[in-house]
Amino acid sequence: MLKVKNTFRALRPMCLGMAGLLALGLATPSVADNLRLKFAGTLPVEHQGTKIMQQIAEEIESADVGLKVSVFPANQLGSGEELLESAMRGNIDFVMGFIYSHKDPAFEVNSMPYLVSSWDEMEQTVRNPDSAFNQIISEHLANLGLRMISNNPEGFSNLVAQEMPEDYAGLGPKEMNIRVWSSNAVKDTMQAIGYNTTTMAYAEIFAAVQSGVVDGAICCTKQSAHAIFAKSGVGNYFIDYNAFMELTTFYGSQETWEEMNEEQREVVQAAFEKGADEYFEWNKANDKTFADKLIEAGYEILTPSPEEIATLRDHVRETVWPSMAEVVGQDVLDRLQADLK
Repeated sequence: MLKVKNTFRALRPMCLGMAGLLALGLATPSVADNLRLKFAGTLPVEHQGTKIMQQIAEEIESADVGLKVSVFPANQLGSGEELLESAMRGNIDFVMGFIYSHKDPAFEVNSMPYLVSSWDEMEQTVRNPDSAFNQIISEHLANLGLRMISNNPEGFSNLVAQEMPEDYAGLGPKEMNIRVWSSNAVKDTMQAIGYNTTTMAYAEIFAAVQSGVVDGAICCTKQSAHAIFAKSGVGNYFIDYNAFMELTTFYGSQETWEEMNEEQREVVQAAFEKGADEYFEWNKANDKTFADKLIEAGYEILTPSPEEIATLRDHVRETVWPSMAEVVGQDVLDRLQADLK
């Protein structure tokens, strides 16, 4: 018997008052071992991350441990902020999405500029479960009734623009208004290097850039820029600042985790870990591939020199990092900095 988890919970108080209470009690053990889970994400249907979601769902179901998984990509069940809230309420079981800081300011560490600057540093800082970064995310998710499974660095979230910014590799005014996501760290960073900014949800950026509401958007890896903008003929420049990780996280409802039996938990954990490993390797291997695809689509990729990046990085760390302590807490910042030494 397959239990649609959230519906069952909603009906339970009504059932307890019915004459069939004894029969329900007898059926409960088998029902508890059979769950239909909702797995939601924000990436486009054709995105590799969505394909990994499907793979994870198929592996969980093929293990035949009483779990069925329905996958909802492309913001079908809401934005990243909404998915976090739905998972907190137990209406969604697992999520692949960016963790915004609207429920806990400590999650601003996900947007910490120049925390890492290479794929190797991503491996050490973001994918290592014992790193300070991962422990901080896990602890603060637990405070919200959520369980961390894996952080998934996809590359660096860089700038898509219609026009070439003024002094794009320096600290001077860029004469452009660009979209940033709901993070003071991102806003402060882009303003520190010369941009005007407008905060805007991820789901709104394509229409905003296409219509000229903003001149560009800090939003995307090369893969996402190609899938969202270049394939539709929107945008002309991709600027490689490499200040921010493009990061999604596999996380889930702690209530759901506790409701599963041990065998189910092992299957789910293994499927997610395998998916996370394969997704990271795929992203590393395909970074250059999507750079070529952007160029083929008519984009120009602007990459500051290592010396110019160092100047931008040092300026941002000097001006933006101190203010982050007021948001995430000095203890969190100290843990991150100690781990980087």
